[in-house]
Amino acid sequence: MSTRVAESPASLADPDELALGLPESYLSAGGTLGSWLTTTDHKRIAILYALSVTLFFFIGGAAATLVRLELFTPQADLVGADTYNKLFTLHGVIMVWFFLIPSIPTTFGNFLLPLMIGARDLAFPKLNLASWYLNVIGGLITATAVLAGGIDTGWTFYVPYSTTFSNTAVTIGVLGVFVSGFSTIATGVNFIATTHLLRAPGMTWFRLPLFVWAMYTTSIIFVLATPVLALTILLVVAERSLGLPIFDPARGGDPILFQHLFWFYSHPAVYIMLLPGMGIVSEVITCFARRRIFGYDFMVYALVAIAVIGFFTWGHHMFTSGMSPYAALIFSFLSFVVAVPSAIKVFNWTATLYRGQVGFESPMLYVLGYIGLFTVGGLTGLFLASIPIDVHVQDTYFVVAHFHYIMVGATVSAYFAGLHFWWPKFTGRMYPEVWAKFAAVLMFFGFNLTFFPQFIAGYLGMPRRYHVYPPEFQVWNVLSSSGAAVLAAAYLMPLGYLTWSLFFGARAVNDPWNASGLEWRTTSPPPRDNFFGHPAVLGKPYNYHPEGAEPVHDQPRMPSQGSLT
Repeated sequence: MSTRVAESPASLADPDELALGLPESYLSAGGTLGSWLTTTDHKRIAILYALSVTLFFFIGGAAATLVRLELFTPQADLVGADTYNKLFTLHGVIMVWFFLIPSIPTTFGNFLLPLMIGARDLAFPKLNLASWYLNVIGGLITATAVLAGGIDTGWTFYVPYSTTFSNTAVTIGVLGVFVSGFSTIATGVNFIATTHLLRAPGMTWFRLPLFVWAMYTTSIIFVLATPVLALTILLVVAERSLGLPIFDPARGGDPILFQHLFWFYSHPAVYIMLLPGMGIVSEVITCFARRRIFGYDFMVYALVAIAVIGFFTWGHHMFTSGMSPYAALIFSFLSFVVAVPSAIKVFNWTATLYRGQVGFESPMLYVLGYIGLFTVGGLTGLFLASIPIDVHVQDTYFVVAHFHYIMVGATVSAYFAGLHFWWPKFTGRMYPEVWAKFAAVLMFFGFNLTFFPQFIAGYLGMPRRYHVYPPEFQVWNVLSSSGAAVLAAAYLMPLGYLTWSLFFGARAVNDPWNASGLEWRTTSPPPRDNFFGHPAVLGKPYNYHPEGAEPVHDQPRMPSQGSLT
């Protein structure tokens, strides 16, 4: 989205010029701890979210490390059965509820959505701050369950084990997830209201950046699906604490009802994790291919279709739980249907790269890794949508591998792509590009070494959630655990060089990538009110070359999408 900026020195100000009397950046507008903890600036709240989700990411990652160490050998050499159950539950609960779901919307969405549509802030700044507190409080409540003895039910909290048989701190854990759900709903309401009400003049719906569309569709899922999860886990607490016969079949309850309610939320939650990453990938690809996004309208319709159809496919998680063959057939068909808009996005990204001036900077490397991992995860999802194959591999490591390719491989790749792409805008600093490229390649290699062997082990019959397994599966687990060590190094490296860049990195210019969005038309880092003028949008996004013409080398910068007055 190229943008022409009005002839205003402030609008094109280099960060070094801030000392000449221009407004200070959001980072320097009050440096005390209290100013951060009481801020209503969407950019600062995004930083607070980034810090908290990073903490949760490494807590969940530490639990996964212990799981992989235990699985290095077929015997129980490191931990016992009870501890192992608590470790993989801790890993799943923390990573799903407190990293994967909130990571991109609460960090990049919070920071960038107002900037991309030319707004000064989100519609409800105080609600935005409250949502962060709710997320942290929910995470701390769930973490308290570890100190209270842990949880051993798995991240899905399946009944009747979670309600009748488990003697671990299930109630504390699910209450933490319940509280964090209010944070999710508040974020969704804020994004929807902001997108409807605060767009700059000229920013029509089909001039929105695809990242904004991704945030908008994700927010719809937030608002419609999260209350179902909240009430479901509240029913688990009610049955466990008050003895209400909701899911207990011995007293007239129905345990399958829990699965229907849980997956009615949790399958759309898959797209809560995926759609924001698709928005990031769309922004990065257009910038580093120097091309307009191929089929912008179809990309928008695909985002909306994924969000809508995703609400009707939850039953494919339950083919072996007990449902009529007719219902199973319908859910299988709909699961194949939802793959169509996902495939449209992959084909359109590929077409955008075709004959583009492709640059291989670190954000682009992460995006190319995303496309590869997402494609593998999506194709194996079609296997699981097929009822006979799903019955064969259900509750095996095939499902674990598929889940991680989609949820972790794709989502985390997109997260790191966005982090590297917008880091100069967030911080006003550049990072060492060589180290960033190395980390991107290492992450792709480490991820595949970790999880691809699990497809083979699962197809051969290795069940998930077992810490002791037949010796014939050891070779696949050794490969997987070795890959996990490589992957851990790839995740830790950005923490090191990005922290280094805060103190020693080169000062970033306003638009280091020669990108096009409105967020690049302000200083790096932005001022408290985002812009030094009043944004107005004049044309379509991603104006990297003349419409209807292919890009050529050394293409001159096109007129802007908008201006600042």
